[in-house]
Amino acid sequence: MQIGHIVLSNNLIAAPMAGVTDRPFRQLCKKLGAGMAVSEMVASNAKLWATEKSIRRGDHANEVEPIVVQIAGAAPEMMAEAARYNVARGAQIIDINMGCPAKKVCNVFAGSALLQDEALVTKIVSAVVNAVQVPVTLKIRTGWDREHRNALAIARIAEENGIQSLAVHGRTRADLYNGMAEYETIKAVKESVKIPVVANGDIDSPEKAAEVLRYTKADAVMIGRAAQGRPWIFREMGFYLKTGTHLAPPTVAEVREIAAEHLQNLYQFYGEEKGYRIARKHIAWYIRGGPGADAFRDTMNQIIGSRDQFVAVLHYLNGLEMAGYTFFDFDPQENAERQLQRAA
Repeated sequence: MQIGHIVLSNNLIAAPMAGVTDRPFRQLCKKLGAGMAVSEMVASNAKLWATEKSIRRGDHANEVEPIVVQIAGAAPEMMAEAARYNVARGAQIIDINMGCPAKKVCNVFAGSALLQDEALVTKIVSAVVNAVQVPVTLKIRTGWDREHRNALAIARIAEENGIQSLAVHGRTRADLYNGMAEYETIKAVKESVKIPVVANGDIDSPEKAAEVLRYTKADAVMIGRAAQGRPWIFREMGFYLKTGTHLAPPTVAEVREIAAEHLQNLYQFYGEEKGYRIARKHIAWYIRGGPGADAFRDTMNQIIGSRDQFVAVLHYLNGLEMAGYTFFDFDPQENAERQLQRAA
């Protein structure tokens, strides 16, 4: 997978997710097999660049390359200035957000709301591409609603105006995250342009990644919600795409190590006052489906302070290991079968 002059290590990309793909999570995804990870969206409004949130979202200290910053907005010149600003601070790829379906984003005619105005799309894409020397990518949905799927038209605009890679989520804005993503439109987009196309939406297993790549002929897949609490999904997908066989799920001991590193990085990145609060959702994702997970989550959410939270998480995971969970798989029968296979 190549974006402009930048060659990725593979074709597995961590999707931009507000409140999720901060620097600690991006680093973790890359360490566990993602060829690229896109930042949370950064506002194009210069008045917001000095806020604590924007400064933190623009923090790429010691981040594994490539550094990809997603920008959001509706004014071409402001988007161009945001691109220049972030490149000056280390961005190696600029991604334009025309895929976010959130109401607060669409209400200011940003994100996927822009798909309603192809002339404005053209102006924004052209302004950003001409503003910087790094590759510019674009993320879209299939259209505003099912009666107005215009991904093919947007794809042509993107290609004609210098976009180096196009990610397509297989839903319209009106769909939000409901129902199932469709890949027919992504397949049609891939057939209509020569730039790399990235398929996104409901790709939640190694088999699904292979199936979507095979059907759409896309150059890469982008993984979003499936990576929450399961960042090792990238290495599982990579192994399956290369071999057609499955990696064993991570052991409880390995997940304990992954979670411990992630939590420590969150505490350091956000500081004591915010770190443990930000960590709560990640912990809930890690343990979902586990024995006693609901009760532990309720207890954990009452804990004040990173140290006690960290100790509680390790205690929970140690308890799984003591209970005989060798692999991080919460189906007791499957877990037992895997332990027998391993022993054999």
